[in-house]
Amino acid sequence: MCLAVIALATHPHYTLVLATNRDEFHARPAAPAAWGSDEAFAGILAGRDREAGGTWLGVQRNGRIAFVTNVRQGTGRDPAARSRGELVPRVLHARTGLAAALTAIAHDGAAYNGFNLLAADAAGAWWTSNRAAGVHAVEPGVHGLSNAALDTPWPKLVRTRAALAAWCARGVDDPEPLFAALADRTGAPDADLPATGVSLEWERVLAAPFIVGDGYGTRCSTVVTIDRGGIVRFEERSFGPGGVPAGTRLETFRAAPG
Repeated sequence: MCLAVIALATHPHYTLVLATNRDEFHARPAAPAAWGSDEAFAGILAGRDREAGGTWLGVQRNGRIAFVTNVRQGTGRDPAARSRGELVPRVLHARTGLAAALTAIAHDGAAYNGFNLLAADAAGAWWTSNRAAGVHAVEPGVHGLSNAALDTPWPKLVRTRAALAAWCARGVDDPEPLFAALADRTGAPDADLPATGVSLEWERVLAAPFIVGDGYGTRCSTVVTIDRGGIVRFEERSFGPGGVPAGTRLETFRAAPG
């Protein structure tokens, strides 16, 4: 995952709204969102990384949700590190509360390359990163994660977060404006780009919310809502090279307690 914006207790109808883009090399095999049939993903709706076996975003039957983004540092990636994709099912299956589950993961943080992990349920939301200290409660409001710390004001995050805030303020239910914000292909001036250790050319490529390329780009956009009655709506739209649409998955279910 490379861009996620989340609204907590902000919309008149929804306790949670999440809008995300996953950017990845098109050659890396992945499966679209589906309910897991194996032990690691039992009861979890998630896409699957077919190379390492994990996921970037998952929703549990009980309404618990988690997603992971990498921390962009340009250099220092350890090819022997454990897959960050295992963090999402780990926190979704945890028998503890989310704060305790993220604390346990934070203790193991050195085993992974840089990551952000955000998880939420009916009790609240928490964020941790192995590039920042501690586990932090996420306050009600509209927040964003890209490839730096929570709410780091990169141009694409600021723009997409503002679109989500405006959507919540209007109190509408139609998710199309959120998908439109995720589909924004506008970059940013060089002076506004972050310096994350990659080349200026790559910073330019990565500056738009939706990245278009034949080798690398946005692979899927996902919008998840959980209403005040516990109804979860999950819609994932997949894309191939050049941003060509490649399918949609829509699931609606009532979160089951426990």
